[in-house]
Amino acid sequence: MNEEIEELLHRENLTLASISKRSTALFIDEMLLSVLLIIALWDSFVSAQTMEEIIIVTNQFVLEYMAMKIFYQAFFTMQYGGSVGKLLMKIRVVELKTLDNPNVLSALNRGIFRVVSEMMFYLGFLWGMMSPTKQTWHDKTAKTIVVNA
Repeated sequence: MNEEIEELLHRENLTLASISKRSTALFIDEMLLSVLLIIALWDSFVSAQTMEEIIIVTNQFVLEYMAMKIFYQAFFTMQYGGSVGKLLMKIRVVELKTLDNPNVLSALNRGIFRVVSEMMFYLGFLWGMMSPTKQTWHDKTAKTIVVNA
């Protein structure tokens, strides 16, 4: 593990969040956002006659869905230290410099690179599983770590 991060965690009596907690938080967030998307597009889904029409409707809103994910992650991370899933799992995102909630730019950076990682077959998440500090790509770019609350 990066010695600076290890020393920081020890000094502040913090522990890194486990991969299972982070994965469960990811699942909760994905389900929540999917339900919100279904609610927002309900009329279009109901009027669709075939599965192909449903896919077309869904594809028309991909950019809006990605923007929703970015702002959801950024807002909750900046405001509360984590998304709804993270709060339920009792874990939080902290900036390495301040050990506080990420500022606006860090939270937005984290949200953007999270979506980029998802678009690249979740490779950034896999990176976090293999990293001793459990830092995903979006953690690395935003200079954050996820700790137990």
